[in-house]
Amino acid sequence: MDFTGILTSTFNDLVTMFQSGGIISYILTIIGLYGFFLAIEKIYYLRKISKVDLSEIMIIVNESMAHGGSLEALRAISNFKTPTARIISEALKIGYRSKSEVEDNMEQVFIVEMSKMMKGLSSLQTIIEVAPLLGLIGTVIGMWYTFKDLGINSDITVMANGIYIAIVTTIFGLAVAIILLPFYTYIKNLIEIQLDNIEIAKKMSNWRNAEMKIWIEDDKEEVIDALREAPGIIKVKEINDDQANLKIDIKPNMLEKGIKTIIRERSDTSNRIVESKLKQ
Repeated sequence: MDFTGILTSTFNDLVTMFQSGGIISYILTIIGLYGFFLAIEKIYYLRKISKVDLSEIMIIVNESMAHGGSLEALRAISNFKTPTARIISEALKIGYRSKSEVEDNMEQVFIVEMSKMMKGLSSLQTIIEVAPLLGLIGTVIGMWYTFKDLGINSDITVMANGIYIAIVTTIFGLAVAIILLPFYTYIKNLIEIQLDNIEIAKKMSNWRNAEMKIWIEDDKEEVIDALREAPGIIKVKEINDDQANLKIDIKPNMLEKGIKTIIRERSDTSNRIVESKLKQ
């Protein structure tokens, strides 16, 4: 069997079909190739951000938290350029910021990442929906030519030629849609997986307890009173440490203001957060 001859013959048939379709074939080819490369780009991006599993990130966060607190955890996951890592990074800032600020920042990260994931998806869907319609236009044009020529010349060859054009454009339109549809479905599935991971990340980073050590230069009694009065602060006590002199127990989901903000509103004294550990 001459496979080369078969391939050559098939290719020539396809070229002939393409040429017979006229301008509709060219339009379908252009939008089909655009849709194909768009789909490949989206799949590459989504698979890239899916390489790091959520459980792997949380293991790193928990290990880092045990050794160096939330700052160490932030540094440890800073190299992960994924939506879930960015969401968790914002959640780790609780205590440095208020609950509402952290939630707002998480929502902003979600919106940005969502727009990146969804970018181009509507264009791909439009191509899939429009391609068969363009093929149908080619069908109508082919039939129009058929009946127009039949009014002048009743030769059956003329009629067959018009029908051939109609069939070719229909095939091209359906082929574009059929080829791109699995890509579209696969992309949507990848996006849904990422959205599920983001929702899980939000729940897993909903810290129930926090422990912070801070250093205060002056006005210690004033600062302690301010912290004890603030919503979300459970306990404040003095400690003897080389780097910190106050220890604070916090309920992060009740924290209306960041620790530094609470101190700044009552005193101008120098202060710094030495350590912050979060627990689920």
